[in-house]
Amino acid sequence: MSAPTLRVREVRFFQRDVRLRLPFRFGVVTLTEAPQAFVRARIALADGREGWGAAAEMLAPKWFDKDPALSNDDNVEQLWASLRLARELYTEGRLAHTAFRLFEETHHFQVAECGRRGLNPLIASYGPALLDRAVLDGLCRLHGLSFYAAMGANVPGMAPGELLPELAGFDFDAFLADLRPADTVHARHTVGLVDPITAADQPAGTRLDDGLPETLEDVVAAYGHTYFKLKVGGDVAADVARLTAIAGVLDRLKEPYVATLDGNEQYASVEEALALWRAIESTPALRRLAASILFIEQPLARKSALVSDVDALAAARPVIIDESDADLDAFPEARARGYRGVSSKACKGFYKSLINRGRCVLWNREGGHDPYFMSAEDLTTQPGLALQQDLALVSLLGLGHVERNGHHYVRGLAALPPAEQRAWLAAHPDLYVDDHGLVRLRITRGRLDIRSLACAGFAAGAEPDWAGLREIA
Repeated sequence: MSAPTLRVREVRFFQRDVRLRLPFRFGVVTLTEAPQAFVRARIALADGREGWGAAAEMLAPKWFDKDPALSNDDNVEQLWASLRLARELYTEGRLAHTAFRLFEETHHFQVAECGRRGLNPLIASYGPALLDRAVLDGLCRLHGLSFYAAMGANVPGMAPGELLPELAGFDFDAFLADLRPADTVHARHTVGLVDPITAADQPAGTRLDDGLPETLEDVVAAYGHTYFKLKVGGDVAADVARLTAIAGVLDRLKEPYVATLDGNEQYASVEEALALWRAIESTPALRRLAASILFIEQPLARKSALVSDVDALAAARPVIIDESDADLDAFPEARARGYRGVSSKACKGFYKSLINRGRCVLWNREGGHDPYFMSAEDLTTQPGLALQQDLALVSLLGLGHVERNGHHYVRGLAALPPAEQRAWLAAHPDLYVDDHGLVRLRITRGRLDIRSLACAGFAAGAEPDWAGLREIA
């Protein structure tokens, strides 16, 4: 089918506050609570039919903008500002566009206006990231298509255009038609900087005993993970000591395990990051862990990451960008500095992820081998709408494992209204399980079964309880 044109008639915002069962530290912040944003978009097709689509994402502080002078509330308001601006741009409605053309036409206005307000490009991308998913969800529902079927037929109308001159001649139709979503994906468990490794790391009286795993040791026993993401904090000695404790648990696994290192911008230079790698390689207790590491994620602060060559570090392990993936030009810039990969995160935009996947295909084809790749990373994504849309994107991209941490830091779906919990469970019994009355994510032998995401719409066979959410103007 040809890409349909549409107008966005209405966009509504909602919020749900999320309290964590365990504190989660990444980079400079330790979270104990954070809000989650929900977006509903009403679209109208050329034939007069109208329908609603939805998306959700955490409003995570101190990731999009790590300025210590800003409070968590300031960071959250920055993201709402991005959403409101995107709403204004998407609902102007002077012309009908394809879903992708809507993103393309508004992109530079969004980035420029956010910049005028002191909001960086990573924040600027947040608003369109949610609206684009809500629009596509509505489009899929009106046509009775799954996300996978819609993307395989290029229903959004992805094309190089003026936004992507470097991809002129790239056949998006053929690229999208060749993507093959998988039925399962490995959950790569995140070990945060304050996560207990064993019960001995938990001070007396702090154990929750709420029926869910708490320590890394618990997690491995309960879920059978063999993929892990390990946070490091910028101090070589402290990082090596913590990694040694982690290896003490992971090395008990009989089967091979895989790990990635996440620097979260904590190392000041390539030389310091390389010093960490050399310390890891020279520590006997880390021999197996070092051999398991696939890549190193964003070790350098974004202000220097794309002006520093990382070839010396990349000679040891491939290096990818995450926080530095602020705009559509970031991955090509990173490639020129020796980076070999880029993260996919739904909060940065699923069109951006697909564009970067296309770049990997094109660059690897031109080079005759496969050095360029994508990874799937998480931003405390919560079970339900946000989790499912991200998992569907990961599967479409052909990525076999995805960092998953959001479910570990909350008590399943317990904070959701009971009817909503049961709706998600009924619609996606492969992905969720009723564990003695607690609906939670189902992880078996470290994998997530996601076959049910191939439903009409963008990977959601149920909806949030809209009446139970707080509407945001």
